[in-house]
Formats: sequence, structure tokens, C-alpha cells
Amino acid sequence: MPDLGNLSDGHPQLECRVALVSNDRDLSSSWVNALNATAAQHENPFGLRFEAVATAALEKHLCSEDRLQALIIDAGCSPDELKDAELLADRMHELRAQLNVFLVAQDSFLDGHGGAPASVRQRFDELFDRREGNFNHMFRLVQAFIARRASTPFADTLKEYVFSARDAWHTPGHSGGDSLRNSPWVGDFYRFMGEHVFNTDLSVSVQVLDSLLEPHSVIQEAQDLAAQAFGAEQTFFLTNGTSTANKVVIQQILGGGGKIIVDQACHKSVHHAVVMNRCEPVYLKSTLHPQFGIYGPVSRADIELALDEHPDAGLLVITSCTYDGLRYDLKPIIESAHERGVKVLIDEAWYAHGYFHTQLRPTALECGADYVTQSTHKMLSAFSQASMIHVQDPDFDEYRFRENLNMYASTSPQYMMIASLDVARKQMVMEGFGRLRHCLQMVETLRREVDATGVFRALTREDLIPPALENDNIRLDPTKVTIDVSGSGYSGKEIQVKLFDQYGIQVEKTTYNTVSVLVTLGSTESKLLRLVHALKQLARNPRRRSHISASRRLPELTRLTCLPADAYFADTEELPLMDNGVAAEKKLVGRTCADEIVPYPPGIPVLVPGQEISTQIVQFLQQLLQGQNATEIHGLIFRSDEPMLRVVCQSEKSSGKGGKAER
Repeated sequence: MPDLGNLSDGHPQLECRVALVSNDRDLSSSWVNALNATAAQHENPFGLRFEAVATAALEKHLCSEDRLQALIIDAGCSPDELKDAELLADRMHELRAQLNVFLVAQDSFLDGHGGAPASVRQRFDELFDRREGNFNHMFRLVQAFIARRASTPFADTLKEYVFSARDAWHTPGHSGGDSLRNSPWVGDFYRFMGEHVFNTDLSVSVQVLDSLLEPHSVIQEAQDLAAQAFGAEQTFFLTNGTSTANKVVIQQILGGGGKIIVDQACHKSVHHAVVMNRCEPVYLKSTLHPQFGIYGPVSRADIELALDEHPDAGLLVITSCTYDGLRYDLKPIIESAHERGVKVLIDEAWYAHGYFHTQLRPTALECGADYVTQSTHKMLSAFSQASMIHVQDPDFDEYRFRENLNMYASTSPQYMMIASLDVARKQMVMEGFGRLRHCLQMVETLRREVDATGVFRALTREDLIPPALENDNIRLDPTKVTIDVSGSGYSGKEIQVKLFDQYGIQVEKTTYNTVSVLVTLGSTESKLLRLVHALKQLARNPRRRSHISASRRLPELTRLTCLPADAYFADTEELPLMDNGVAAEKKLVGRTCADEIVPYPPGIPVLVPGQEISTQIVQFLQQLLQGQNATEIHGLIFRSDEPMLRVVCQSEKSSGKGGKAER
């Protein structure tokens, strides 16, 4: 369980560096000495230590010093030097956006009303006069800003409430675990899960813990800190995943209907939202890399064409990065959408870490997205299902948004999840840069060792980008490592099983000739050593075989005969998918599918509600279900083990109910 304590409790390992950036050696020397002397005389729970850094050396220092938490930038004695200080602050933000930044200036820089210019107020947390003599005050002020960033208002309140040991006469029924603790039947479950799993599972009756659906105190404070941490105007916590986050945003923009431009390979929650909100989808075809069976982003040209052909669209939805780590050059795409009045939602479920390391930026928010959904649990330290929605829509209607959120969110949220969001945010703003730098170093080692086997190969960005996307400036998130296993003679699934059964290693995903692993904040040198050892052992005994089955290309998208919502809620009948093959095909071709049919892998719908069924689609699904390596297909109905497709009744189709969705 994450540490719910506040940094101000004091930990011996804490050491926070504060860099005084100045080309005035006399000032920097005297100030650093005075501030370090002050730190030695006062309570210093964060281990603040001040150091002088020349302007020319700052960038290198920012990229190498993990313990750096704040900068004090000396603006010198002239207006030109102030402009240089502002540019320096901007560059610092590009490299380490989480750091606190203070300005050393003179009162001659104040505006005519006695205040600092707006450009200064926007860039710097606080202003110090170059003639400052009260170093006690300066030290406390720097410490206070760092303490604010390091605070976890909700997690701390939860911890304090639990330790106050209140008697519970409210839900949940286990009453802090008392119903299980001494049970001869289920007491083992209590001991396995641990005390705090139960005593932090509380009720909305506990008012001191605020309300997730209508926050006013500690949850709102935690959300405000998250917005600042991730670069959003506003941030909202969710305890039922990014699936819900996507549905909330789509309902916010298109509730009741409207046209949505969306990647065919988007998460199933987006397809569900299309049905739930009676949206008219314009599907964008993902690009297949045929050698590895990996579906990548949509080409920029296709996105631009869809925006041109559908000027009445209300929302563009893009997934960046993809499951395999491919991410768009978002800025020109978002600008094109905004020029046409189209709002943009970026599903960043796999990219919550992006803002916290220079190599991984810019993020969707930095590129101008109106809404960004993130699975904080996927790559950061939050519990599963803990997610966030980040907002910077200039037309944002907060009241309506809260109502939309309330329609999907549980009125009994899991407080451990909320606390984990608070703690995950704190970790990233205090040590995210250093932790991610360590992750990237591990990635380099993993890639080098995989390639050294001579059998397995860590795929590069160039390997993963299909020819159609070569000029789209697609980037790769290095924390997703895809390994080509073709040289071993085994399929990706077979290598996955061997890693699990023989070496106790569980990978993230597979295709017919790849396995993928995630390098996260929780990756360790020991785990890396064991993975490398396992791959080297497997590489010693490759299997010879002339053919490894290739991935099947998804059939072409067919037209929509009606809105997905009309098909899903229509009167339907079930028709067999197999039924001696040809007979089933004859009955199904030309009919309208009522469900979303999704083979795993790759997890991209072959059919969505309202889509016309083609011969190619029927044959494709039949092939997936045949043979020894039958593919898992979501959306099929099984009657006595026979797969069935739910289709719209002919009478419904002929009645003209609903409308057509353009492509």
C-alpha cells in the first residue's frame, strides 16, 4: 500500500536541492552561504540545501540533478536581464515543469501600480529583492512552496481519520474489518489483505473526507494540486477507470447526439459512449504493420480529410499513446480541429507519466487538447481503476460536467483509490523526473541485452512505424518495449507461456510474433536481471520451423446502415456464425450487426452496432474460431457452445428507424 504520510513527517533520505542561478558570483556566494546557514539553524524536514549554479550550466544541471526541487533565478540589475530571466524560466519549464521558481529582482522592475509585471507573476512563484537581508523569511518561503507541492491533503486526512479510531455505525458492513477479523471462516482473508485495506474503506457518511461527487475541501485540494502537476486548468478524480472518463467527456460534448470523428482502434469505452449518446460516428482506419500484427495510429492525412469532410463534427477522439507506445504529433492535428470548431479528446490512458520527463514531452495538454483522460494506475503508482480527467476547454461548463460525471460515478467511491491518486501525483512532482530517468536507463539496458541474444530483437520506432506513417512524426514511448520473437521459432503466445511457467514472468501483451513489456516506476534491477536471464536462456534453444502463422488483416470497414444506438436497441434476432460455413455466410451477409464484435488481439472492432456485415467479415470471424489457436472474440453470443451474431430484424431495418452515419 502506498505511504500515506506527508513528507513533512521527515525522512532521513530526503534531500532537496535549491539552485540559485546567477552570474553574479558575489551575490550567489553570499546568498547560498547565508541560506545554508539558515537551513542548519531551523527545522528542515525536506533537507533543503542551497547551491550556486551559473546560467550557462543550468540546463545540464536540470537534466542530471534528480534532487532539484526549486530554482532562484537572479534577474540582475537591468530590464534586459529581466527578459533573459523570463526566457530562462520558460526553458526551465520545458525541462522540469514541476519545480518551484523564484525571481531575484529589484524594485525598479515593479510596474506603475507597485506590482510585478504580469509576465513575472505568470512565470515565478515568488519575488525576492536583490537587497534582501532576511534569509530566515526567504528560507521559510521556499520551504512553504515545496511543502505545498509535497502535500497530500486527502491521503493525510484519510490517515488521520483512521488513526483516530472512531467507532463505525455506518457502511460498509465489514465495519473496518471487524466482521472478518475473528471469523474462523474468512479471517484468513482479513490477514491476507491487511488491516488498512479495511479500515480505509469508509462511507460517504464521513464528512471530513469530503465528497468525490461534490468536493469542497480535501478532495478538491487534491484535485487542484493534480491540475497544477499535470498542466491542466481543472482535474477530476475517478474511481472507475478511464472507461468512465471517456464516457463522461463524450456525453459532455455530444450528449443526446452529434457527429464524432474517432479512431476505429479506440478503446471500447468510446464505442460504448457512441451507443449510449446516440452519436453518429465517423471511423478512422488504423494503420497495420503487417510484419508484427500491430495496429498503429491513424495517418494525419486521414484525420485532416475527415475534418474537412465533416465540418459539423462536434468531437475528435484520438488515442495517444497507443498500447504499443506510438504517439501522435498532436499539435498540428489539434490546431486543425480547433480551426474547424471541433473539440478534441485525447485518450492518454497509457501516458500519464509523459509530463514528467523532457524526453517524453509534449503531452496532449501541452499541445492544446480540450480534454485528456488518463489511467493514473497504468504507469504511475495509483491503484487499479484510479484515473483522472484533465480539462482546458475554454468553453467548459463545470456544472453540466459534474452532472455528467455523477451519472456514471458511484456514490460509494473507494477512498483508497482517491488517496492513491493523491499520492501518485505527489510522487511525480517530487521525484518523477528522477524515477523516469531511471526507467529510461533500464530501457536502454533491456534493449541492449535483448539484441545481444542474437535471437530476440527489441523493436525500434523505425521498426514499428508502418510506411504510411513515415512522414507523420510519430514518436515512441520508450517505456513500452516490444520484442520480436520470430528468430526463436516460437510464437509470441508460446514465449509468453514459457516466460510465465518456467521463469515466473508475466508480460503485458503479445501478437503472433512479439511480446511486450512495460518499464514502470515499479520496475527494479532484480526484475530486469531475471527477464534478461530468461530471454538469454530461451535464446539458447531456438526451435526450427518453416512457418509461423501471420496475423490476419482486419477486414475492410463496411457502411453503417443506421446509428449504432438504433441498431443496439432495435428488435433483433440471433443467427449462427458457423453453421457449415457457407450457409451462415448466406444468411448473414447484408444484415446489420447489433453488437460490437471485437477479436483479442488486437482489440479492434470488426463490427460495431449498425454496421453492414460483409462476406469478408463473416469469413474472417469463422477463421478466427477455427483451428487449435482459436481467438477470443468479445460480443458473440454462445447458445449450446454455438457462436451467434445478434442482427437487426429485417422489419426494423426496412422501417427506416434511425439515420445513416456518414463515413
